[in-house]
Amino acid sequence: MKYTLVLIRGKNEKPKLNSIKHDSFCNTEIMKQESSNTMPAVKTIDYLIPDVPQKLPFYDVPLLKATPESLKNYGELVDDYHDYPVEIVTWPPQGRRPVDAGTGNEAGTVSGTFEFWWQGDYLYGKNQAVNDQYLLGWSKNPGEAQKDPENSGDHERVLLWHVNYHPDGGQLFYPLDGLPFVVPLALPGDDVKPSDFVAFYVDGGKGLYIHPNVWHEGVFPLTEKATFYDKQGKVHARISCNIAQEFGVFLSVPLKYPS
Repeated sequence: MKYTLVLIRGKNEKPKLNSIKHDSFCNTEIMKQESSNTMPAVKTIDYLIPDVPQKLPFYDVPLLKATPESLKNYGELVDDYHDYPVEIVTWPPQGRRPVDAGTGNEAGTVSGTFEFWWQGDYLYGKNQAVNDQYLLGWSKNPGEAQKDPENSGDHERVLLWHVNYHPDGGQLFYPLDGLPFVVPLALPGDDVKPSDFVAFYVDGGKGLYIHPNVWHEGVFPLTEKATFYDKQGKVHARISCNIAQEFGVFLSVPLKYPS
């Protein structure tokens, strides 16, 4: 089928499309182009000044002792972090043709220290492996929280506003101070909700490996500060959920030994 393209332009103007007669192939291509131009932009998250209400109810996350049995499908306890293998997920194919063997997973891993520290009622983290820093949460509602470094505050819990997972690979945390820590986890699935989370208490001297796609949000010491060895996929894809915005609660994670 033939088609006619009519262009109109004024002085110093680029040609404009006025009318077009075309076959179904042309129509399909134009629709695809229009669709791609209207895709919503991904909103950037400010991890140091999060967009959350100043006061919300708390959802109390249950606390368990981390064992090989309780961590099944979430991850594994780690005795020695040296050369511990981290899963790297092969890039998913976009159609019926498979990804060539030996490709799609060659970026490897990145490692470094992951520091956590309380500043008054604020809990911060800095991941040197991916050169990023976060306000992880508070010990009380953010509208009441104080950032006074001289005031250690009450750190029996941390209130989380955000969680994430990595589809490209797993992540390893190991306490270089040899101290115990707590980590909240939820099994894979984009329909995650607060009731899906379980907090695990990990004994001092052990680390934790988290499988790809498992929801988490850092690891939390029972002390004022701690340093961890961190190893994860170098691609560092991150899927986020703003718990405060989506569900109107903060996740309350207890920082203690399970009773």
